[in-house]
Amino acid sequence: MNLAMRTDSDTQREIWQQPSIWRNTAERVMASSGRLQELLEGCGAVVLTGSGSSQFAGECVDAALEARLGRPVRTVGGGALLTHGALALPPLRPLLLVSLARSGDSPESAGAVELMLREEPEVRHLIFTCNREGRLARNLRQEPRAGVVVLDERTNDRSLVMTSSFTNLVLAARALGWLADAAGFQSMVSDLSRAGSAILENAEQLEQVAGWRSRRAIFLGSHCRFGAAREAALKTLEMTNGRVMTAADTYLALRHGPMCAIDDRTLVVCFLSNSPTVRAYECDLIEELNRKRLGRKLLVGSGVPTGLAAEEDAVFETVEAGAVNDNDAPVLDALVGQLLGYFRCLEEGLWPDAPSKDGVINRVVEDFRLHTKVEDGGW
Repeated sequence: MNLAMRTDSDTQREIWQQPSIWRNTAERVMASSGRLQELLEGCGAVVLTGSGSSQFAGECVDAALEARLGRPVRTVGGGALLTHGALALPPLRPLLLVSLARSGDSPESAGAVELMLREEPEVRHLIFTCNREGRLARNLRQEPRAGVVVLDERTNDRSLVMTSSFTNLVLAARALGWLADAAGFQSMVSDLSRAGSAILENAEQLEQVAGWRSRRAIFLGSHCRFGAAREAALKTLEMTNGRVMTAADTYLALRHGPMCAIDDRTLVVCFLSNSPTVRAYECDLIEELNRKRLGRKLLVGSGVPTGLAAEEDAVFETVEAGAVNDNDAPVLDALVGQLLGYFRCLEEGLWPDAPSKDGVINRVVEDFRLHTKVEDGGW
């Protein structure tokens, strides 16, 4: 680790500790597999919920979880549950609502669950949280319709931004599709841990990209990796106090308008799929950007084709080609995004633990008024 990385900050520690904690999360969740299987039994659908990064964690998982569980899985933001209640949920009952929460104290997290407990008796609840003393963990510990799994206390990030909490919540939710194969899940997480350690060993390459001092950044991902792209965009936005404006999109959607935002001071981060068909579409888009001389790109993935990167671009190889599939890769993409945000924060002369100098944003969203349903037949 070079001098720029040694900030003696919670953020730096929380980013670098992640691969060593991922195995712990796998063990903790599998230790509760009996209760988790009870909650899933007979459920017509599963909904993952959270706000901000916690919502994006669900988006990293829902498609893979649906494939393994063989039932509908959707991510619904905590805010949508507050504003629209059961209308935001699939109509299938019983339903399992899985809350992903770092602190469990945010107004959306607690308010949405409390609303569902009151209004929807056929909705079961599962809480994955990093905070044993948070409102969600305390209030639902004795609730018969609920289960609570608390992750290692080290995942309860002290920094402003979610890092360890994010990737470990992703893996906790992902485990729901592996309850009958604990050994297989733990093996997959071990592979991810080794890949994550390799990313950290090569972090200086990402520090160099942050040194480009781009004023805008667009993060591209396909399918479940779009959730990681959204989280990566948020990390750079938060950690630069909004000085670097960011966005996330899919490769094919970029052509439908957002491409106009790419100029010569825009960083385009491309999380490359390991599916040959999906990657073919992604490479077509990257080659179009090359022809139009739009942006400066960072290509992230395994086995990046020679010649795909333009002269001023950078390539960051994450794992050996084919070693990790797209369903498992979001935690690695998120780790890359965290490092880019962290180094860009240092480039701006900001303190990683508290980049929002004026206090516009906080570690936990401040309380706001929760409104009750208007009795007019709707919300």
